[in-house]
Amino acid sequence: MIPHEIFGIGASELVLLLVLGVIMFGPEKLPEISRKAARVVHVVRVLANQAMGSLREELGPEYKDLQLADLNPKTLVRKTLLADIEDDIEDIKRELDGVRADLTGAASDVNHELGAKNSPTAGSSSGTGAVAAAAAHPEPHQMVVPWDDEAT
Repeated sequence: MIPHEIFGIGASELVLLLVLGVIMFGPEKLPEISRKAARVVHVVRVLANQAMGSLREELGPEYKDLQLADLNPKTLVRKTLLADIEDDIEDIKRELDGVRADLTGAASDVNHELGAKNSPTAGSSSGTGAVAAAAAHPEPHQMVVPWDDEAT
């Protein structure tokens, strides 16, 4: 799978960097500069891997599965504080989904009943009374909400 971003740089940004590189350094020096940049990235990766290896070695076997992201304070707080309540949050979400389904069903029942009340009766010959009633009390999804473009 090809990643969409490399080091947080998207395809359009990479093309822009290449164009700027050609403009600044010229097409003759660009391959040499890109090789140097690749060497720098390789050296930085090796140094980072060595640092992680020495950190794991010094911490001991109980921290063998330590990830670099675990050292981020935000991640540490999220893992320690939210780990206990994640199950509770999922239970609440499921309950709210059930309530949402119940409310949706009740709203459709109410709309159905209102539609049955406003429908023309068999006794009326022209049905203009029902049309006038429907125009006087439009459905909630048909009502026009006043809008001011200049309001903040």
